[in-house]
Amino acid sequence: MELTKKGFIGPGVDCLGPDMGTNEQIMTWIKDTYVQLKGEEDINAEGCCTGKYVNQGGIAGRQESTGLGVYYCIRELMKTDSFIKSAKLGTKGLAGKTFVVQGFGAVGYWASKFIQKDGGIIVGVIEYNSAIYNANGFDADDVRAEMLSKGTLANYRHAEQVETLDPASFMEQECDVLVPCAKEKAINIENAHQL
Repeated sequence: MELTKKGFIGPGVDCLGPDMGTNEQIMTWIKDTYVQLKGEEDINAEGCCTGKYVNQGGIAGRQESTGLGVYYCIRELMKTDSFIKSAKLGTKGLAGKTFVVQGFGAVGYWASKFIQKDGGIIVGVIEYNSAIYNANGFDADDVRAEMLSKGTLANYRHAEQVETLDPASFMEQECDVLVPCAKEKAINIENAHQL
């Protein structure tokens, strides 16, 4: 309500999108509140935010869209000669390359799913309360099911290594590509030299 009153959000100002700690329900509540306050004067009021339920003005495909965007960026980088040479990755493409994914929510899960479909190997997954690693790789859907059902990866049966005290330390695990998909400043002055 306060963001709306101050003119900080709206379909033509700043369209909010889902982030950590939000979901389709919360985005629908934001839309409902904005429409209640501005719906009479703004025909596009429902466009004040994305990530709503489809039956509430949301868009099919929104859930995977950010992870798909991450995948597209990685895929294009892996086709670029100068990047492949600079990163010392040998051959172009995602097939056979190893990936550690930091954050396995909407962004990390979907990016992993698309990377895996192109032959990339997800060797590490880092969540806020646990991290897992297996040099042979994981199935993205299976990891996601574990996280959703148990709320942790601490006892994931396919993990060779597990970390629960300092999950972020697994960003230093061996891989071709580190994919940061969670909180901001995950890569910083304190850990960049180790990566």
